[in-house]
Amino acid sequence: MERRTRPPRRPDRRLGLNVGRVFGVPLHLNGSMVLLAVVIAVLYAEFAARQLDLPQISGYLIGFGFVVSLLGSVLLHELGHALTARRYGIGVRGITLELLGGYTEMDRDAPSPRVDLLVSLAGPAVSAVLGVLAVAATLALPPGTVVHQLAFQLAVSNVIVALFNSLPGLPLDGGRALRAAVWGLTRDRHLGTEVAGWAGRVVAVGTTIVVLVLTVADYLAPLALPLMLLVAVTLWRGAGQSIRAARVSRRFPLIDLSRLARPVWPVTTGTPLAEAQRRRVDGGQPDSALLVTDSAGRPAALVDPVAAEAVPVERRPWLAVDAVARSLGTIPTLTLGWDGERVMEAVQTHPGAQYVVTSGEDVVGILHIADLAQLLEPNRKMTQ
Repeated sequence: MERRTRPPRRPDRRLGLNVGRVFGVPLHLNGSMVLLAVVIAVLYAEFAARQLDLPQISGYLIGFGFVVSLLGSVLLHELGHALTARRYGIGVRGITLELLGGYTEMDRDAPSPRVDLLVSLAGPAVSAVLGVLAVAATLALPPGTVVHQLAFQLAVSNVIVALFNSLPGLPLDGGRALRAAVWGLTRDRHLGTEVAGWAGRVVAVGTTIVVLVLTVADYLAPLALPLMLLVAVTLWRGAGQSIRAARVSRRFPLIDLSRLARPVWPVTTGTPLAEAQRRRVDGGQPDSALLVTDSAGRPAALVDPVAAEAVPVERRPWLAVDAVARSLGTIPTLTLGWDGERVMEAVQTHPGAQYVVTSGEDVVGILHIADLAQLLEPNRKMTQ
């Protein structure tokens, strides 16, 4: 079960059905859960026919019951993260249950290694307790019955979830615990993330090898093979994203809006586009942004460079800049003097291609997201 940290932003980005709140935390179900339900129902139908001497329809019903129980276990696991985070003042945006388990979305990172460690291990601790309770129920129930098999499967699944999530590699909970440990020892959160990310790639490769060996040895049902390999691929991708995030975060201190923002070239409303572009070139600032001002000289809009470029050259002398401009009120604003952390928080909260940079009431520049991306990942184009 992974724990994602994101600043608040576009609420419609999350996929899934909002099914209510648990302890005040929004709960979402991802459509991929349908696939998980089908896979488990089919596996249980086969199992019921072979081991319990039950008709397939009963197997499907048992599979559905197990899916519901498993979802409950996953939800309790994620609530362990969510409630612990909230205990230490970290806002929780919601919990999403999906094909590979679930994740808890938080609005910021833990403030210290200790809190990061506690939040990370809370989920596996809940799964471990559920596993122990299910083991006790398995031992107490009569063997060969449906309830005994359900208790046994819940015991196995919760113990596996607790152990697997405790493996020391991102994006698993154990990887976050490893990050917290390295962060505490070195006082470098970025180093902790990078170390845990590389450990996550080792875990992903190890998972792939184990899954293939179990399949060849006939310990793993062939139907479960694609799902388990998907887990390994997801681990690899999550680990890579963590490594990349650590490298990008290291460069946040380099963000200086006074140097990064492009200058603006003011033109009065109603000015023909061709004339505005000519004045900008003659003024020696061909890369500056065209800022449309009203009759009193107040900034009112910003010419969209993509829209302006799409206008045929022969039409530009007859088309006013206003026709290809956006009102400043619709463009996110950044304040000159903000540090890198605050700039990134604003950019993630309000995604866009351009940002107006202000100093007091004055517009002093325009930040292009492509320029910011180039600063944070200078070698990305070379490696793609």
